[in-house]
Amino acid sequence: QVQLLESGGGLVQAGGSLRLSCVASGRAFNLYTMAWFRQLPGKGREFLGACNWRGDTYLTDSVKCRFAISRDNAKNTAYLQMNSLTPEDTAVYYCAAGGVRTPDNSAAKYAYWGPGTQVTVSS
Repeated sequence: QVQLLESGGGLVQAGGSLRLSCVASGRAFNLYTMAWFRQLPGKGREFLGACNWRGDTYLTDSVKCRFAISRDNAKNTAYLQMNSLTPEDTAVYYCAAGGVRTPDNSAAKYAYWGPGTQVTVSS
């Protein structure tokens, strides 16, 4: 069993940056692929990227020029660095953990989810 908790969200002006953290409790964090999703108002959950146990990362084309994913297995923490934010990035951001060996964009592949953290970007 893994419990996840995101932090680092908040209000930022357009063009600014935020770094989200996702702390995991439980065992074997280093074996899980950690993913980041977001949910815009009135929309479904959108996959942003993931980082597997080896540190292989994948980011979707829509954010790969502005976002970065990393993890620190010693701290049981995954990160989402977001730069050049725009109002269109306003959403609830979720981290998720799953046993897939390579990053996967399907939410169904991730068994554990955090409660989410709100990111609001003002124009």
